[in-house]
Amino acid sequence: MRIVTFDIETANWFSETGSGDPADLKIALVGIHDSETGYASYLETELPRLWKILEKTDLLVGYNSDHFDIPLLNKYYPGDLSHIKSIDLLKEIYGALGRRVKLDAVAEGTLGENKTGGGGQSLKWWRDGDVERVRAYCLKDVELTKKIFDYAMQKGHVKYKELGNVREVKLDTSNWLAHSAKPMTFTMGF
Repeated sequence: MRIVTFDIETANWFSETGSGDPADLKIALVGIHDSETGYASYLETELPRLWKILEKTDLLVGYNSDHFDIPLLNKYYPGDLSHIKSIDLLKEIYGALGRRVKLDAVAEGTLGENKTGGGGQSLKWWRDGDVERVRAYCLKDVELTKKIFDYAMQKGHVKYKELGNVREVKLDTSNWLAHSAKPMTFTMGF
């Protein structure tokens, strides 16, 4: 099964669009881990190179990806990425816990690791022209998301750190790797 874990950094913020719709934002960079080829990243102008990978993907994995990343990426994609099976780790945690937990709290509780910054910092780096710092930040988030997914698949739970305490959240991962019945629409002709 080909799994792509991904994250997006944006070139603007919701407050600048006058909207809460992720599709109104502009992509700066997309970072991925492809289970077949490893880590890579794509600037907005390079996104057509990403489509071939996504169209051969069996599963997309992200954090807040069903609500944020997929709708934003779908704005650029000439087809419909919602046809690819996805696991949104935040959505899974919310379903089990009843509330949202930040990626950093889950990474710290589960892996003992932290993010290297925040979305606001990433946007500042982008605007300062520090593309490599944005790339490194995005790929670190991809790495953390992948490790959390792998951990959940192996253990059936994740952990999060809150107010100095580590708490466990059980997740039903039994269908995460089941093949999807939804067909992918191949719009790119390859």
